[in-house]
Amino acid sequence: MTMNAREDVMGRLDNKVAWVTGAGGGIGEASAKALAESGAHVVLSGRRVEELERVAQDIKNAGGSAEPAQLDVADAEATQTICDDVMARHGRIDVFMANAGINVPNRAVGAITPADFAKVVDINLNGVMNGVLAVLPQMRERGDGTLILTSSWAGRHPSRLTGPAYSASKHAVVALSHSINQEEGVNGIRCTALMPGEVATPILQHRPKPPAPEDIAKMLKAEDLGSVVRYIAEAPPHVCLNEILISPTWNRSFVGVAEAGGITL
Repeated sequence: MTMNAREDVMGRLDNKVAWVTGAGGGIGEASAKALAESGAHVVLSGRRVEELERVAQDIKNAGGSAEPAQLDVADAEATQTICDDVMARHGRIDVFMANAGINVPNRAVGAITPADFAKVVDINLNGVMNGVLAVLPQMRERGDGTLILTSSWAGRHPSRLTGPAYSASKHAVVALSHSINQEEGVNGIRCTALMPGEVATPILQHRPKPPAPEDIAKMLKAEDLGSVVRYIAEAPPHVCLNEILISPTWNRSFVGVAEAGGITL
């Protein structure tokens, strides 16, 4: 690649604003950093303000532009407030990545409670739609916008490991993404359902049975997903990557590991 070509690639998101939820670690952090490296100003949302501030500082130290905006995505009013504030100060939100998500330890059909089921769905599905509904009007007005919704391998292949709430909510995110494309593609808006398999992030330790270190070493890295997110955002406006299913080459779902299920969380 020539220097001129590289400079063109490096600045594809110059003058654009990206908003990433679940940006305080893992896939969200890596994606925010990748978008900032491409020139976007990144708004970082999540519940842990200290982690958001850390990521924002990392981006600034690397020469990028970012700001924290603490948020519980299940709160539709708070989500709209952040959107309105960003619009008032920056005038646009070009890329919205709905990445915040959870699972619960007692997740099996015979163990999950109604309250835990509702909690997972409220964040993994309703929290995604809260952000989408907030950003869509200004995208329609401009005739341009990119939505990236983090689903999961479990959004395509249910497993006992993920549990019913997580699997159902992530399947719903894929359906939501396709519904958005059906209705909003004519308005210049494209949406991608991103379905990662197992990713080596600290949240793996919150599983009922954490994977062995030698298995974690073979998983996807958060930075792998960051690169994919940047690729989606940098694609020409006429290109819509409707869904991306991505896994480690050594996929525990395929090799017969007993506790495998290929989930993001």
